[in-house]
Amino acid sequence: MGVNISTKGIDITSLDRGLLIQYGLIAALAIAVLAAVILITQAIRNIPVTYSRGVRAGVRTAVPSHLSLRLNSAGVIPIIFAISILITPAFLAQFFLHARSQTLQNVAQFVISITKTNSPYYAPIYFLLVVVFTFFYTFVVFQPKKIAENLSKQSGFIPGVRPGTESERYLHNVILRLTVFGALFLGLVAILPAILQNFTGTTTFTLGGTGLLIVVSVIIETMLAIRAQIVTATYDTD
Repeated sequence: MGVNISTKGIDITSLDRGLLIQYGLIAALAIAVLAAVILITQAIRNIPVTYSRGVRAGVRTAVPSHLSLRLNSAGVIPIIFAISILITPAFLAQFFLHARSQTLQNVAQFVISITKTNSPYYAPIYFLLVVVFTFFYTFVVFQPKKIAENLSKQSGFIPGVRPGTESERYLHNVILRLTVFGALFLGLVAILPAILQNFTGTTTFTLGGTGLLIVVSVIIETMLAIRAQIVTATYDTD
C-alpha cells in the first residue's frame, strides 16, 4: 500500500531515488573533503632541534626545541598560479578566433577547447600545474641550505645529523617527502569538481577546492589569532 506525501503540490514519492542518492553521496563527499582539508592544513612535521647555551660547571647545556614544517606549506598559492596559467592562454586565444590566417584560428580554437572544464585535457593539465607550482613555491620559501645555515649560526643542530651539508641534505629530503604528499593532495582537491562532473554528469553541486582551502585557512588563522590574544591578555592580568 503506497502512501503519497505531498507538500505544496509536490509529490515527494515521485522524486527520483537515484538522484536523491546521488545528492546524498555528494554531500557525504563534501564533508569528507572538508575534514581532509582541515587535517592537511593543520598537519605539521616537527623536526627535533637542540640549541647549545654555553658551558656551566664544565658541562655544555643544551635546550631542546623543534623545527615545524607544514605538510601544506604552499597553501592555495599553487592553485591560484595554475588557474592563471590556464585562463591566460584561453583569454588571448579569443582575439585570434577571427584572424585572417586559418592556422591561427585553428590554434586559437584548440587552445580554448583544451582549457574548458569539460575537456578531457583540462583535469590532467590542471593537476600537473598545481603539483609543479607546489614544488616551486615550497622550495622558494623553504630553502634547506639557509635553514641549515641559520641553525649553525644559532648553535643549533639536529640530533643524529651533523651540521652543515648533512643537515641541509636531511632537511631537503624531509621537505621533499612532505611536498610530494602535499602537492598530490592539492592537485586532487583542485580537480575534484571536474572529476565529480565527469562521473556524475551533474553541474548543480560542485566542490570548489580553491574556495574550500581559502575558507578553512582563514578560519584556522582567525582562531589562532584569537587564541594568541586570549593568552596574551591572560599573561597581562597575572
